[in-house]
Amino acid sequence: IALEPEVMDLIHVLKKMGAEISVDGRRALIKGTGSPSNFEHRVIPDRIEAGTLMVASAITEGDVVIDNVVPAHLGAVIEKLREYGTHIEAVGAGSIRVVGQDGGNNLTIETSEYPGFPTDMQAQFCSLLSVTQGRSIVVERIFENRFQHVSELVRMGANITVKNRTAYIEGVEKLWGATVNSTDLRASASLVLAGLVAEGTTIVREIHHLDRGYERLEEKLRKLGASIRRLPDGYEI
Repeated sequence: IALEPEVMDLIHVLKKMGAEISVDGRRALIKGTGSPSNFEHRVIPDRIEAGTLMVASAITEGDVVIDNVVPAHLGAVIEKLREYGTHIEAVGAGSIRVVGQDGGNNLTIETSEYPGFPTDMQAQFCSLLSVTQGRSIVVERIFENRFQHVSELVRMGANITVKNRTAYIEGVEKLWGATVNSTDLRASASLVLAGLVAEGTTIVREIHHLDRGYERLEEKLRKLGASIRRLPDGYEI
């Protein structure tokens, strides 16, 4: 099994319901009891949504406090953002402050199983590194064909070349607004992030992909000062 926090949280729920589960390495032995028990459980925060908002602060050089976060679940993301030059600090139980800096350092990223760098944050970092001086390298080790967002970022002026499972990103001074199409959940998030810093208006179409993993993202970004509005099946940024 995968050992992502979400999987372990599900195991906690099943145990509360009465299931007998033991985890040995990446194997889980599950014995159902046939008689579920009543239980209460608080679902863990969405680490990928939190990570996306962290990148939003970094790419816009913002100063954002994100509540309801488990920093331990985002260790690899926080490490790379700090390597990039972003200031990150805990400001209370379950809250972190993310301060983007003027400019940033180029990065080399390889996705891997938890607790490594999550494949679900790869697209968002591609947007960030598109406007970072120098050459960055992003290697996708988990899924094939996970760079569909790249062609849409290129339409906005990004300089990215993909060979096999690796994206080579040469940072550009700025991105330009364009009409782009979402191809999957995280790709759509990356295009929204790119639109936040692009000059001119960006239209991100087919955001039903994004709605699968983010709840009212436009409202959260608007509270942070973004100029973004929802269209029938898209965002105008």
